[in-house]
Amino acid sequence: MSNNILDQLTWRYATKKFDSERKIDEAQLDRILKATNLSASSYGLQPYKVLVIQDPAIREQLKAVSWNQSQITDASHLIVFARVDDLNDSHVDAFVHNIAVTRGVPESALEQYAGLMKGKVGHLNATEGATAEWTGKQAYLALGTLLTASAVEGIDACPMEGFDPAQYDEILGLKDKNLRTVVIAAVGYRAADDAFQHMKKVRKPLEEFIEFV
Repeated sequence: MSNNILDQLTWRYATKKFDSERKIDEAQLDRILKATNLSASSYGLQPYKVLVIQDPAIREQLKAVSWNQSQITDASHLIVFARVDDLNDSHVDAFVHNIAVTRGVPESALEQYAGLMKGKVGHLNATEGATAEWTGKQAYLALGTLLTASAVEGIDACPMEGFDPAQYDEILGLKDKNLRTVVIAAVGYRAADDAFQHMKKVRKPLEEFIEFV
C-alpha cells in the first residue's frame, strides 16, 4: 500500500464484488470511523448519524430492499448515513453545549453564533424540502471522507444509492430516532475475481476539469 494519497485514490474503485471471508480489523475500522467523524460539515453541526451495520440477519433484510446487491451482505461492514429529519433549535443548543465543554468557554459567549445557526435552521424549515436537501448534503460530505479514508487505509468501498430508503428506515427503526436514510457504503476487501478492479480509472483530463480564473 502506498502512502501517497494520489496513488491510493487511483487504486480505489467502487467495488462491485467483495470477498465475504475477509473482515476489516477493529483498528482500521476505528480509524475510518474517526476520520469520518472529522469530516467537514456546515457550521460543524453534523446533522446526520453514521450507523455501522454488522448483524448478518439485518443485512439480509437490507439486501432484499437493495435490489439484492451482493455488496450489502458480502462486504465486511455496511455503513448507513442517515440525516436528521426534524432539525430544530435543540440540535443547535446541543452543539453549542459541546463547543463550550470542548473549548472551555461559557455558552453565553456563543450566543451570537447560536443565533446565526438557529436563523439558518429556521430559514431551511420555512422552505419545503430545504432541510432534507441541506442535511443530506452534509451526510454526503461525510461519505466522501469515508471513501478517502478507506482508500488511504487500503480498504475497498462502494458508495451506493440503489436501495429503498423508506424500507431502510423501517428495518433500522430510524423514524423513531428522527432519522432518514440518505446514502450507504459497503466497506471491506475486493474479491479476487471482481473484474472492475483491473479497469483503468476514467476521469476528465485536468485541463478540462479545472479552470483557473
